Amino acid sequence: MRLRGDDMSRIVIVGAGMAAVRLAELIGSSASRAPMASREADDPRITLLGDEPHPPYNRILLSAVLEGTHSPDALAMPVPPYAELRLGTRVVEIHREEQEVELADRSRVPYDRLVLATGSIPTLPPIRGLVRVDGRLHEKVHAFRTLADCQRLDAAVPRARNAVVVGGGLLGLQVARALSIRGIATEVVEGGEHLLRSQVGARAGAILARDLERLGTTVYTGARAVRLDDRGLTLDNGVTLGTDLVVLTAGGRPSTALARRAGLDVRRGIVVDHQLRTNDEHIHAIGDCAQHGGQVTGFVPPAWEQAGLLARHLNGEDVSYDGARTVARLRATDLDVAVLGDPEKAEGQVVEVSNPIAGSHRKLVVRDGVIVAATLVGDLSRIGLITQHYDRATVLGPREPGDLLMAERTAPPLALPDDAEVCACAGVTAGRIRACSSLEDVTTTTRATTGCGGCADAVRSLLAARSLEGTPR
Repeated sequence: MRLRGDDMSRIVIVGAGMAAVRLAELIGSSASRAPMASREADDPRITLLGDEPHPPYNRILLSAVLEGTHSPDALAMPVPPYAELRLGTRVVEIHREEQEVELADRSRVPYDRLVLATGSIPTLPPIRGLVRVDGRLHEKVHAFRTLADCQRLDAAVPRARNAVVVGGGLLGLQVARALSIRGIATEVVEGGEHLLRSQVGARAGAILARDLERLGTTVYTGARAVRLDDRGLTLDNGVTLGTDLVVLTAGGRPSTALARRAGLDVRRGIVVDHQLRTNDEHIHAIGDCAQHGGQVTGFVPPAWEQAGLLARHLNGEDVSYDGARTVARLRATDLDVAVLGDPEKAEGQVVEVSNPIAGSHRKLVVRDGVIVAATLVGDLSRIGLITQHYDRATVLGPREPGDLLMAERTAPPLALPDDAEVCACAGVTAGRIRACSSLEDVTTTTRATTGCGGCADAVRSLLAARSLEGTPR
């Protein structure tokens, strides 16, 4: 079934997050625009149903808002004019036989294709005292998943002197760094033996802990918070941390309740095939809620990659999804981390350079001459070139992996060919960046720098080089 504008097909997307907006945008950009222009204004082809009251926004930049380097307005993700956006709308049931979704007000929305982009939901760690007897969170406790969470925490910061961040993953370190920059004495509690245990090894984790402590943040690893009371947050090693704020960043799971009630195949996430279809051919799932090949991702680049492939599929292309390319970046001032693939589980030969004194750790996993995973901590000067080789599965010579890690700091983005990918989140090449007139032009026309933000330096370098090339001598 080809879903073109002149078919009057109704695509309903449950969710209005980053993956949902990306999908709506790409469906329209890859389909013929003429039929859309001829549709009646009150009969949109694409409908996004979002349960938050806020228009879609870039969740990756929430910590930057808390830090004060971005305003909330900078997070806005415009919805294409040909799509209908309904905010504050909760979907409670999927009626598969009727091909309708039921909303909390008992109204129904019909669909020809339904896309579940419900994301993930936080889970409360087993800490006594987190929840009051009336079911409310303790007044010191803050989650950090949504814009409302960010605004609530931001409002509490001026009245606080110290904070404990529970969770030493990417989000936990970003929040801890933001609070520290705001002048809050911050401590991080991580139950694993080192920070970023899901992404990096013990050496890289130890270097990150040293970097944080150098920046004024105390780190407790191998310790779990077990009780919150008037004295503070008590750990299982007997230490009690006095605190004004407790920020929960550990724990989350795919939001699958809606799919499960509808009888869709759900394991860790909503199970999808190579066309991102569930066991109902009319229903798809993308992003944090989807499980493909046993894998649930939780990062922006795979979600946007899935949105791009599904948009092409819905517009009639014969495409197949073969698994997510994981690219994780830590977005926090003075902390530089990039992880490609799964360097702790990938099979291959390991090329590794670690300098804890300088605060840097670089690791490549190479199989048959191809980079299959990488970790870079403290020095991302080669990230553009390493990512290019990773994406293209370039076969490297015997000395090249070592040269990539040992090379002096340079500005590699300037030498990237036009077809080299610069922004993994949005799939933007160096050539597209060079074609833009300014950073604002880049963000509005390509979406580069609006995902994890890790490509910002490379984008600025490419724009600066373009400007110099155009300067009369």
